Formats: sequence, structure tokens, C-alpha cells
Amino acid sequence: MLTQEQVLEKLRAWMEDLFEINPEDVQLDANLATDLDVDSIDAIDLVVKIKELTGKQVNPEDFKNVRTVQDVVTVIQNMSVA
Repeated sequence: MLTQEQVLEKLRAWMEDLFEINPEDVQLDANLATDLDVDSIDAIDLVVKIKELTGKQVNPEDFKNVRTVQDVVTVIQNMSVA
């Protein structure tokens, strides 16, 4: 299973590559919409990256309540053990 720090590092790289977000801004308590300006279209790109990492389809139900970077980390960690 990936550690929280490993997932966070991946997420920071993705956010920089996909959305040109400064990796230092990607903190666990950062809100995706209000702090990082990630919208629903951007979230689809993020889901694709998560699928590439885990090899599993992201359950839309799991991602529906994602609001913060910590939420994304938790979803990825749960998928990597399931």
C-alpha cells in the first residue's frame, strides 16, 4: 500500500503537470475547488491519473464527496488496498 506521503507526492506532480498548480500549494487540508481552483472537468483528468496509478476504475460514488487533497489521498489509499 502506498503511504500518505507517497500519494501526496504523486498528487503534487499531477497537479503541477495537469493544472500548473504549484506543488507547495497542494497540502492535505487544501480544498480542491476554492484553494486550488480544480473544477469538475479537471477532476475527470485526476480520476484518469488515479486509474493509471491503481489499475482500478474509480467508483464515482467514492469520488462524489471528495473536497480536499486529503480526501483524494484517502480514496487512492483505499483503492490500493481493495
